[in-house]
This record gives sequence, C-alpha cells and structure tokens, in this order.
Amino acid sequence: MRLIYFLIFLGLLTGCEKILPPAPGENELLDGPVEGLSDAENLRFLRGDIAFNEEVFTPAMGLGPLFVATSCGSCHAGDGKGHPFSTLTRFGQTDTTGNQYLHLGGPQLQHRALPGFTPENLPSGTTFSKLTPPANTGLGLLEAVSDADLLAWADPGDADADGISGRPNWITLPSYMSPRPGAISLNGQYIGRIGKKAAAYNLLQQTANAYNQDMGITSEFEPYDTYTGHEIDPEVSIQTVLDVVFYLQTLKAPLSRNEYASDVSAGKQLFTEIKCAGCHRPTMQTGDSPIAALSGRTIFPYSDLLLHDMGPGLDDGYTEGRALSAEWRTPPLWGLGLSANSQGGQYFLLHDGRAHSIGEAILMHGGEATASIDKYRQLSEADKQQLILFLESL
Repeated sequence: MRLIYFLIFLGLLTGCEKILPPAPGENELLDGPVEGLSDAENLRFLRGDIAFNEEVFTPAMGLGPLFVATSCGSCHAGDGKGHPFSTLTRFGQTDTTGNQYLHLGGPQLQHRALPGFTPENLPSGTTFSKLTPPANTGLGLLEAVSDADLLAWADPGDADADGISGRPNWITLPSYMSPRPGAISLNGQYIGRIGKKAAAYNLLQQTANAYNQDMGITSEFEPYDTYTGHEIDPEVSIQTVLDVVFYLQTLKAPLSRNEYASDVSAGKQLFTEIKCAGCHRPTMQTGDSPIAALSGRTIFPYSDLLLHDMGPGLDDGYTEGRALSAEWRTPPLWGLGLSANSQGGQYFLLHDGRAHSIGEAILMHGGEATASIDKYRQLSEADKQQLILFLESL
C-alpha cells in the first residue's frame, strides 16, 4: 500500500512539473540582492524589501491625507518601471528660472485623498511634468560612481565639437545630509545623480522625499505634513527609511540576455557607430562605498548620469535645480528589455511614458541626440531591428 501511495505521489509531482510554467531565469528578474553581501546585510536587505514591497500604508499608519500611492512597491512593480496609472506630476520647484509653485502645493501633485479631504488640482497656468517611476535596480552601484568620473565625462561647452555637451546638476543638500567621501562641490553645491533630472543627491534624499510626497508620510528627514505644511511627529521610523535605502542600494544590476546572439552583437556595434554611446556610456567603475559589495565594480548601465538638452520635443517647461526644461539626465538602459514586464505588457518609455516602443523612444530624441537620430533614420530596416534587439537584450 505504501508503494502505491508513493507512486501516486511521484506521479503528482511529475504532473505538476508538466503543468506549472518554468521559473524565470535570474536574467529575467529585476529584483534580488547584489552578490557579496554579508549575512547581516542580507537580513537588512530583506527588512528593506518587506518595507518597500509589502508595507501598505493606511490612515492609521499616517497615509495622506493627500497622497499619490499607498506603498512604495505600487509604483515599482517587481522593482521595474512604473505605469501611466502611477505616473507622478511635478509642478513646482525653487530654481534660478523662477518656476516656483511651492506655495500652491508643489513640488508634486497629490491627486488622491482620504475621505473628507479634497485632492489637489494643478493651479491654472502652471507648467508641469509627468514623470513615470523608473526601475530601481542597480541604483546603489550608480550612487557609488565617483564625482570625478562624472565631471570627466561632462563637456558643457562642447569642447570636442561632437554636439554632445553633458553637464551635472549641482544641487543644494538637504539639512539632514552630509556629502559622500570624495565628493566635489561647486559654490557649496554637490552633484545630483538620482531622478529624471538628477535632482536628488542620493537614495536617502530620494526615499525620504518619496515617503513624504508620494504617500504623505513624515519622517525625521522630511517632517512636514504635505497637507498643512506643519511639522508633525514622524510616521515612519528612521530605521525603516534607512532599511529601504539599503534595499535600494543593494538591488542587483540587471543581467543581459542573448548577448552572444549574432543579431544582438551586430546591434551593439551599430549602437556605437551611430554615437548613441556618446551619452549612454556602456561601462563605468564604482569607487569606494561603505557597502563593500558595491566598491570597485565594473558596471554596464549605459548612461553618463549627466544632463543633456533633448530638444523642444521633450521640453515640458519644467525645471529642477539647475536642470533646464529641455534637459534630462541620461537614463540607464540596463533592464530596458524587461520594462514591459512591470508595465502591463507594453512599453511606456521616456520620462513621461509617451513612447510605446523602443523605436518610438529613439525617434523622439532631439537636441544633442539629433546627429545620432539622423544616422538611425538612415539605417536599413534590418539594421534598425538589430539595434532594437540589442537594446532589448539589456
């Protein structure tokens, strides 16, 4: 009888293997820690993972009363790019151009509200920007690239006459933050590298702002209620914020797929030939980091983390820090081919999700990318397809 039961059990296991889909490969997932974390660091990564992806805020926990989302993970499913449903609206920033709407609810529109409260509406005549949440992976590695490297890649005056003149966004640090070791300053300001316009200095600033502006949650870092403007008691602990920061810092870099396929290799060569790599630098080296696993790593983000003028087509009139309205930080391309997985099965690319394919996103580039786009248009359809296959492999 036991033998019969065993055979039945074995048959069920075999049947399940045939019915259940295979588990996705590591290179098909964006989440997961970098290699080389200690046991204690892996536990901290797990705490941050739970706070980021599983904690859903309620009014009793401090949500709102005005907000955009109820959790971190709702805007970054699987740590991937956001969807139009989770797109943020920015409309106010203190800067040198006078685009200031902070007294009218800026810098971000909270378009959802708890019962009994009225969601915000854009003030009449306000310039604004729609920003689709980016993927989270590899951010700690980008944070660990040295300021000296970023400045070495910058060419604000286009001294080499190649039409590309990237520059850093120099920002004023919030009061709770100190510059990283080896940081370079200019007139008391430091280089931002996080966000669509590189307006956040590091992941602590980005995380504290997201709790406050996205969910209406105060912390020791951002203690002001977004509804009243008054300072109130923290609604999320310092430890939780720092655990989330650590989680974001230690998410692995996306792994490429099909990189040795002939069409992908040919597309990679075309990417260089038409000068896309002038802004989307394939390779970087991280410097020293307090997290040993992030130090001295060669990474392949396909970005230079600098601001570039993308022309009138992508100029939405919105500014952040020293970034002008047509300037955008070069977005890392690693993980691009997995974007649709977190976006409902289709692409929503560029800063506001307006492009629904990689080809569309390429053609919407302008400004400093004009020469590369002209070369892209001259490619044969077969060459264009190889280039797309390469970008999808990242």
